[in-house]
Amino acid sequence: MNQPASTAAAARYTRGAALPALLESRILILDGAMGTMIQRYKLDEARYRGERFKDYRRDIKGNNELLSLTQPQIISEIHEQYLAAGADIIETNTFGATTVAQDDYGMGSLAAEMNVESAKLARAACDKYTTPTKPRFVAGAIGPTPKTASISPDVNDPGARNVTFDELRAAYYEQAKALLDGGADLFLVETIFDTLNAKAALFALDELFEDTGECLPIMISGTVTDASGRILSGQTVEAFWNSLRHAKPLTFGLNCALGAALMRPYIAELSKLCDAYVSCYPNAGLPNPMSDTGFDETPGVTSGLLKEFAQAGLVNVAGGCCGTTPDHIAAIAKALAEVKPRKWPSQYRDAADASRTA
Repeated sequence: MNQPASTAAAARYTRGAALPALLESRILILDGAMGTMIQRYKLDEARYRGERFKDYRRDIKGNNELLSLTQPQIISEIHEQYLAAGADIIETNTFGATTVAQDDYGMGSLAAEMNVESAKLARAACDKYTTPTKPRFVAGAIGPTPKTASISPDVNDPGARNVTFDELRAAYYEQAKALLDGGADLFLVETIFDTLNAKAALFALDELFEDTGECLPIMISGTVTDASGRILSGQTVEAFWNSLRHAKPLTFGLNCALGAALMRPYIAELSKLCDAYVSCYPNAGLPNPMSDTGFDETPGVTSGLLKEFAQAGLVNVAGGCCGTTPDHIAAIAKALAEVKPRKWPSQYRDAADASRTA
């Protein structure tokens, strides 16, 4: 049976080397939303600031990455809730921990520290929950930044840009190096809506591996922004895969945006295309401001949808994005526990062989 090309990289991984074999044996569970959980603490401006930033010159409420410095016990609690729910992989609290994103708060100089400390918190939580039969892994979360390299911020000037490829590359390199120093096992380049931004992140990871001699598994996850089936910078999921497959990611998939029900055709398409393991971690349905979590789907609904994906042979990694909680992750882990992981390309090759002999 042919295996994903990414398994060949396992021999050169300096961390996370156990992941390919685990992905062959079962569907791995990713954690859920960080923001949803932070909202439950109802933190005010003073608690975001903590003692260290009590006299900071501007409002910083909403800067969730700062909480790794000012309220680390909260971030640790959230990590441990997801691990207790059954997550195999937890993401660091670093979605917006780049200089590009933190400059919005005037805190770009703190980005490296945020990443190191966030990785240490996730590392400690994983080490606490790891057992000989169920290892846990830290995914260094690398978000898209609020600026895009291929989309103009000015409708009257299509050629305008507010960030360059080199600026993104430098910001991502600093972030990745700090995540590595803090103890990450792998990197997750996620919620990609601009492929050029993702290319800058992957280029930075290549540089980091060359400079340090380390080689970590890479997960790549894009977000389809509407029913057109395209990411924001205009690519279909097939074009998106072909633009980034050179990075030889361990996993490739989709997260956020549509929720599982509307995401299914695009996951099915990637499942046929990718010679990598396929990941899927959707929102808990569509936004609903009247809901406690801001999203409609209960754990039973989300886990039921992902179970159908798994039974159809579409996924290797499953978890949750916006609106999902430890209850969602526990339900997903339970629903997928006995379902076999996707195998590529056996289900399609076998079907083609059957049709030729019929």
